[in-house]
Amino acid sequence: MGRDKVVAAKSRTLYVSDLDGTLLGEGSRLSRRSAEMLNEAIALGAQFTIATARTPATIATLLKDVDMRLPAIAMTGAVRWDFRSHDYSLPQFIDTDKVHQLLEVYDRHSLPVFHYSLGDNRVEVRHIGALSDIERQFADDRDDSPFKRFLLDQTPTEESLRRTLLFYSMQPTEIHRKVYEEIAAIPGVNPVFYHDIFGQEIALLEVFSEQTSKALALRSLVEEVGAERVVVFGDNVNDLPMMQEATHAVAVGNAIEQVRQAADEVIGCNTDDCVAEWILRDITGTQ
Repeated sequence: MGRDKVVAAKSRTLYVSDLDGTLLGEGSRLSRRSAEMLNEAIALGAQFTIATARTPATIATLLKDVDMRLPAIAMTGAVRWDFRSHDYSLPQFIDTDKVHQLLEVYDRHSLPVFHYSLGDNRVEVRHIGALSDIERQFADDRDDSPFKRFLLDQTPTEESLRRTLLFYSMQPTEIHRKVYEEIAAIPGVNPVFYHDIFGQEIALLEVFSEQTSKALALRSLVEEVGAERVVVFGDNVNDLPMMQEATHAVAVGNAIEQVRQAADEVIGCNTDDCVAEWILRDITGTQ
């Protein structure tokens, strides 16, 4: 099959990549080489987007050098975000009754937590409880975007509680595990408990609505773009559901063992531009 025919066939493929530990390399940044390869693939017709736990505020900066034409699956699927219009779509709000149940759990365990809600076309972040040093640094590193506003000195308003997208906390693993187990028993919510860039001592707990996941958001996007083949790239436990939705699931070499075992293929590490290179090779038929 000639190159043009290969490209035409592969243009019906939807390529979806996680960001941290997968598409992003050293320092959680997209390399110039990866950006160039992605742009070449997109120019050839590759349908490419990302699915990430990050908010649009950081997505916009990280992918500023890529000609992103499809909406991003942001905040683990809690919203979709358009790179060009900056519009949010398909928000998955946590039911208000469940929000108050969660607040009761956090209060009973004296657990500080970030509260994310959708305001006037941007994400608003408030904090409940005393800020730890690591939480303060987390907020300071992200408080510089028109797409997200930190209101750490304000408690959540009733309106913001009705538009809750996410509760996010970072605490010592053993403390967090007990809270996760309690929240996991609440019907109607989707808690995700995992370790990330903070090491094994600190665990992250994200709580979404039961309709929020990368997998469900991916399923909607596949139908919308009419993709006949879906290739998903990931590295961590929250990528597993969408990898199960894929025609072809790809783990990067630095992925956790559970992800490597679930993948159809394991490629190089995230620091080697391997995801962008795989997509370019696939769209041009040079794999």
